[in-house]
Amino acid sequence: MHLLAAFYFVIVLQLEREWQLPYHELIELWTLGALLIGLGAIPAGWLGDRWSAPGMMIVMFLGMGIASISCGLATTPTGLVLGLSAMGLFASIYHPVAIAWLVRNALAQGKALGINGVFGSIGVAASGLLTGFLIDVFSWRVAFILPGAASVGAGLLLWWCCWQRIIIDTRSDLKPEPPPSRNEMLRGFGILLLTMLVMGIAFHAMQTALPKIFSLRVTLADSALGVGALIAGVYVISGIMQIVGGHLADRYPLKLVYLGGLLLQVPMLVLVAQATGLPLIVAATMAIFLNSGILPAENMLIARYIPAHRRSLAYGVKFVLAFSCAPLAVIMVSYIHELTGEFIWLYWLVAACMLMAFFVAMLLPAVRSQHLRDAYAQP
Repeated sequence: MHLLAAFYFVIVLQLEREWQLPYHELIELWTLGALLIGLGAIPAGWLGDRWSAPGMMIVMFLGMGIASISCGLATTPTGLVLGLSAMGLFASIYHPVAIAWLVRNALAQGKALGINGVFGSIGVAASGLLTGFLIDVFSWRVAFILPGAASVGAGLLLWWCCWQRIIIDTRSDLKPEPPPSRNEMLRGFGILLLTMLVMGIAFHAMQTALPKIFSLRVTLADSALGVGALIAGVYVISGIMQIVGGHLADRYPLKLVYLGGLLLQVPMLVLVAQATGLPLIVAATMAIFLNSGILPAENMLIARYIPAHRRSLAYGVKFVLAFSCAPLAVIMVSYIHELTGEFIWLYWLVAACMLMAFFVAMLLPAVRSQHLRDAYAQP
């Protein structure tokens, strides 16, 4: 899912040359798709709670794959925007359904979420590396069609595993927690709505603009493959470090872990705004790591505040915010680049919003994570 949701940001660099259209017009073709990733999260979460989590994941893989293949066959911007929009709609299934499914089947939730996050980051990293390779060796059309075919294959494989009862859906937590009080639920989730909005804007601003920033400020990024390789390196390194974030979420107070990640993002975003060359690569890696590294703590906080039978819906609300803000990030990237030819003001603005989110998050109810040494010790 993360591979298919991110590869257009590299493909667009090739479309600039082949379709002879400006970058800001082409990047805006993803706006509706990015919006639908958010808007589709609530109905997807509702269906995940009431129907079947693995069933919804099968629909996601098949739908995204077919949409990606249609993008590879598009001959006009109109055809491309329709395919990208369908891809965003099917991609909306993943986060509310899969995260809730994972949480209720995990003993050490932070560890499980951290490992899951590593694979998400590998998907984003592969989107840069694989897409750059396919464009340079074949074409941008193959860069759409081949991953789309792989997604269809994954959907069929998951369907077979469910049919053979290798994968079975569950409806209750493997390790239940005490139910939250009404005050904790309303206060905690309400505050998280704002912090998650800011986190989403920062993530999408980075993901959207990073290929272009590297092509402008890093001498190694002189081809689609060069840009893709740098993007891959950044996301692989930051993704692997999510295991650290999951470990911290299992061992230390969730609020402390969350606050630390929010605050440390501020100086990293400022560095991304100003740096070039190797310092830019390091700052971007750290900013992405901190943004994604505290997601295990964030998702565990939601699990603490929301009862299990409402959790997919709650994650749906989260990802409506997290992904509905993607069009705002895309528009910000497009507007600031058109106005200045750079992204300095974009990341200063995002850094200021992140600092505000830190102060708001200080009002979260204190929730301590379980000490799960016994769960970690299990094979």
